[in-house]
Amino acid sequence: MVQVPNLKLNSGAEMPQVGFGLWKVGNDIAPDVVYNAIKAGYRLFDGACDYGNEVECGQGVARAIKEGIVKREELFIVSKLWNSFHDKERVEPIVKKQLADWGVDYFDLYLIHFPVATEYVDPSVRYPPGWQYEGDEIRPSKATIQETWTAMEGLVEKGLAKSIGISNFQAQLIYDMLRYAKIKPATLQIEHHPYLVQNELLRLAKNEGITVTAYSSFGPASFEEFNMEHANKVKPLLSHDVIAEIAKKHGKTNAQVLLRWATQRGLAVIPKSTKVEYMQSNLESIAFDLSDDDIKKISALDINTRFNQPSNYFPTEALWIFG
Repeated sequence: MVQVPNLKLNSGAEMPQVGFGLWKVGNDIAPDVVYNAIKAGYRLFDGACDYGNEVECGQGVARAIKEGIVKREELFIVSKLWNSFHDKERVEPIVKKQLADWGVDYFDLYLIHFPVATEYVDPSVRYPPGWQYEGDEIRPSKATIQETWTAMEGLVEKGLAKSIGISNFQAQLIYDMLRYAKIKPATLQIEHHPYLVQNELLRLAKNEGITVTAYSSFGPASFEEFNMEHANKVKPLLSHDVIAEIAKKHGKTNAQVLLRWATQRGLAVIPKSTKVEYMQSNLESIAFDLSDDDIKKISALDINTRFNQPSNYFPTEALWIFG
């Protein structure tokens, strides 16, 4: 089994550098996928309210713990606060629901999923709530990021989350947050791949002691189902000539090269696969080194193209809410 290194967070916690992402893992297979990933050696699992599979992922965790494969304290479970629970009085109740869904007493890391606040939807009415309030209607909440972050800090004080962080935040919001945060964000999770290198944002995070987790390490591969014009126009990273050439030189897969490019630059990664052989292969991406020239060639593919954005999920006429 590959020994995955840990990254030391500013909260004092140790976070595995290679974890397992749970976005788009189907409810019918999630228990087995999580269980098999634990058996393969994964210890970090990146979930969210919005993924709609936390109950099933928790079942996979419970099975592995019951069989003695792993102890709860050996796992690093991550979840996220959805947009419709940003109002301060909504944060703690939804976290308690999510913990119950997972079948655990605390999250190792809890993130604000998006810097977007939408009107509350009662979980008994619809869960997960999604972006829309009803039909295609988007209703914003008046909750500020400061209000939400203060409630997030309360989760740490009550032991419901060991560390807290942010996701999909850009520089201006981070700088503003650092002015009032009593607890600095431990991590920043962002879309990051060779088509979206975001060097300036990474430099900000490093200077502030915020660990960065990269999602969508394989670029447009996760977004093809949205029939996005720019996702379908760019060459898939998993079959890109530059990546393939470097992979061949090292005797590795294209996926391993893409993951190692990120981890060697100090980021954490959260790839996923439903196949055990790919689970293992992704973990093993940590076990070799790219040359400085390799890293420069991969970084030079940057075209500042983002695939995860609100227009993927709701009508463009609603975008005025988010600027």
